[in-house]
Amino acid sequence: MAGAAKKRANQERPHHAGAQGSSSGETSSSGKATNSARSDGRSNRTTGSRRTGMDGNRDPDSPGAESGAPERDPARSRPVIDERSMKESLGTAGFAIIRGQDVSRPFAARPPSSKVGTALKCGLNTFDADINSTAKVYQFDVLVGNGVEKRGLIKKVWRSKAVEQALGRGFIFDDNKLAWSLKKVERELRITVDLDQEGGRTVRPGGKENKHRIVIRQTNHVYLDVLDAYMAGKCDFDNKCLEALTFLNHVIREYPALQYTQIKQSYFARGQERFTLGGAIEAFKGVYQSMRVVHGGPTMKGRLSLNIDVANGTFWTESMLHNAAKELTSKRDVYDLIIAVKNEKSPARDQLKKLRKLHVVANHRGGARDEYVIERLIYTSARDHKFEKDGKMVSIYDYFAKAFNVRLQHPDLPLCKMTKSKNTVLPMEVLKIEQNQRYNFKMDERQTSNMIKFAVEPPPKRWEAIKHGLKMLDFANNPVLANFGVKVNTNMKMVDGRLIPAPKVQFANGEAKPGTSGRWDLKGKKFLTPNTAPLKSWAVCVVPGRRGGKPDKAAVQNFVTELVKIYGLHGGRIENKQPSMAMAQGDDVGSWVTASWNAAGNQSNARPQLLVFVLPDKDSTTYGRIKRSAECRYGVVSQCMQYAHVQKAQGQYISNVCMKINAKLGGQTGRAVGPKSSGPGGQFTAPTAVIGADVSHGAPGAQTPSMAALTLSMDRLGVRYAAACETNGFRVEMITTDNINSMLKPMLQTWVSQVGGGKFPSRIIYFRDGVSEGQYLHVIQQEVHDMKALIKSADPSLNVPFIVVVGGKRHHVRFFPEKNKGDRNENPLPGTLIETGVTNPFENDFYLNSHAAIKGTARPMHYHVLLNEVGMSNEELQTLIYEQCYGYIRATTPISQHPAIYYAHIASNRAVPHDPKWGGSSDGAPSVASRPRSGSQSGSQGARSGTRPGSSSGAPVEFDKLLPMPNQGGINTSMWYV
Repeated sequence: MAGAAKKRANQERPHHAGAQGSSSGETSSSGKATNSARSDGRSNRTTGSRRTGMDGNRDPDSPGAESGAPERDPARSRPVIDERSMKESLGTAGFAIIRGQDVSRPFAARPPSSKVGTALKCGLNTFDADINSTAKVYQFDVLVGNGVEKRGLIKKVWRSKAVEQALGRGFIFDDNKLAWSLKKVERELRITVDLDQEGGRTVRPGGKENKHRIVIRQTNHVYLDVLDAYMAGKCDFDNKCLEALTFLNHVIREYPALQYTQIKQSYFARGQERFTLGGAIEAFKGVYQSMRVVHGGPTMKGRLSLNIDVANGTFWTESMLHNAAKELTSKRDVYDLIIAVKNEKSPARDQLKKLRKLHVVANHRGGARDEYVIERLIYTSARDHKFEKDGKMVSIYDYFAKAFNVRLQHPDLPLCKMTKSKNTVLPMEVLKIEQNQRYNFKMDERQTSNMIKFAVEPPPKRWEAIKHGLKMLDFANNPVLANFGVKVNTNMKMVDGRLIPAPKVQFANGEAKPGTSGRWDLKGKKFLTPNTAPLKSWAVCVVPGRRGGKPDKAAVQNFVTELVKIYGLHGGRIENKQPSMAMAQGDDVGSWVTASWNAAGNQSNARPQLLVFVLPDKDSTTYGRIKRSAECRYGVVSQCMQYAHVQKAQGQYISNVCMKINAKLGGQTGRAVGPKSSGPGGQFTAPTAVIGADVSHGAPGAQTPSMAALTLSMDRLGVRYAAACETNGFRVEMITTDNINSMLKPMLQTWVSQVGGGKFPSRIIYFRDGVSEGQYLHVIQQEVHDMKALIKSADPSLNVPFIVVVGGKRHHVRFFPEKNKGDRNENPLPGTLIETGVTNPFENDFYLNSHAAIKGTARPMHYHVLLNEVGMSNEELQTLIYEQCYGYIRATTPISQHPAIYYAHIASNRAVPHDPKWGGSSDGAPSVASRPRSGSQSGSQGARSGTRPGSSSGAPVEFDKLLPMPNQGGINTSMWYV
């Protein structure tokens, strides 16, 4: 089969496709040039909009459309595919083809399997799939209405009796634009669907008919044998492979989507055991599935595999709407809710906005079931809100009493305006929220804590939950799989892996040998390097409780004494062992920082080096204001602690605090030393700079800017990292050119002067976090391009080679070691490396479990090597990443991802209060003029800048820059964020 496929693919393709996709001058199926590559070698930073219409997304009746058009050539045309539904399934080549991107050179190819460490066997939650059919699959373009209808309506029209009668059985649909079948339908089908008639409803005189036109036309064939050829390495990945893989993903989704509640690639059954999270929200488990082409192991290059995992979903609790509103706003009863919402500026009103677009049902019409969608709330009582009925004005309250014999118990509650018709307004207390409606808002701290308790499970329980998911999917009795000849092996996939040996952790006076435990302690250990300057100018500020409770001064003094003692035992240099101590006065956080700054400076007659705050609780707003004021007004690092820990003054806690203080003051905790990394450069055989990057976004629905963070190693060992952050636009994932220049340039200058001895690094390793496969090409063409341009602006002759690695944890791959071959919780040992069974067959990626999970099932890090201009071997790179996870500066355990990425993530969250408008702060921090921005991310609890709508979506287009940090004390290149 593969040979014929290769021949056909080569005949139909006019040029080498591979990972390159369409060339920049090629025309798409809509007849428009893709123009995907710019003259400067960088791709355009825009993504394609949702496509509408028939083949080429045009209505056949529209001007310029040709009826009876020939079958489109899938080797040249980009298919109509919903990228969101194919996440984690396509690989970089698939996404390049979807987006018409021109890949000037392929990504780093997969090298031979790594020989690092020792061999092991490991189970994966992936399952082999095979296709036992040579039948031809026909693909259809589907157009409902004008092509802009919402998904819910498209689903109803497709599943109507009229469509089923016209097509018969055996069709599957992607709920958007594409359908597939083994049945050939040569003529174009035009069907009118009357949803009112099918639902037994009559249209009122003059009312709007619920009729919709659907046009179905056969446009293409799906060649599954081409996918076989690709997996055998005999054919490049092109549109034919892409369409085959897309088809197979929809084959596995069709049957469960008809049975369960579908959320992207996850499915949730009704009647499952529920876990209350609070605030009218609950959680329960479902199943996730995704089909992809993976590395087949030593006997085959690629094979089809299903990744099956537990899906933890959050949903609205099934309840009456007014009770849910009470829970949502944390009110004691309905009467408290009524009082709260009378105030226009009440936080309760903001919370109730979450009810918009919620589906509800009403049964007040004599048992009839009426379905509605909430458009908005109306803050008028049922007695005051009136409408015209039979020529008279009648209130909602009186109408329900007379028409339905329903006397409203809470007429002062808000009313619900529905999307159905212009004047449908109903009281809350007659509406009910049904099961399985997704809650897609950010959870509060209590809900998040409860969700963690619910979701965290050790490997044995997770595997039992996966087996429950396999029963839900029931592959053996799936008629759609049987129809298309797809079979799934439900046995756990066992693959060959490697165990990278753990390094030692070296300190100034000895070393720790964690081995496979992933643990060590600081008893008797001196930090590798202490603070660069003796701690002379510092102060302690004690913040009283909100209800006036004053902390015990003697307890705080005892803690400070112990802190000074233990820091000294760890090698810290402290000149002033009796820092100024004062109780915070008033509620102005900025004045606390100012008082502490002045007290430290006056006591030592020197610029303050550290401000310490003892806080009564975990209040994030107070914490954020302290950090904002200390960093952006005075450029000084600070350390916050909770009074409960201060009161106990336990040695381990104090040692943990000392690690953070030492890092902020210029020191290093320890370094990892492996068999080949004991030299002065550690893992680096040449002067190397390590860059980490992360872009974090606001919560769903929040009109807040994204936050970009860059970190850069600031020593030869790659232990200390400077960090810079900046707003990056609204939900823009790629770091803008301006931000790379403004953030990276000063850090590189510091590296050259303080680390490189006046020279630039011989090589740069760039670790990028949080990027989907579809954005890998953008990382190279935009971010790496900008970094190289920045270096060349300093010296045009410089051509520093890059290694570019994307690290991601948002995946569903889990390791299940052999019996008695894991840790005490049956998690994989730190250092477990997997390169087959779940990785890309031709690109260089691998999964590495570098940490020891405290609770639950360990989630390995997925590393994808995009660029390797250095030519570093995978063995060296994998060992480097693993060993550096032991050098995280504020922990006594290896972390789950490379420190450069983790520090960038921490910094992006820590810089949120640096927004000029954060939390409406009035701490006197200097303001910065606003200017248009084009990218960034991050969530915050307080108000954020960026409120001027400037796009059709209502998303802001203008954001304030973050407040700068005065650098007189060198804070910009310190580890201020740890």
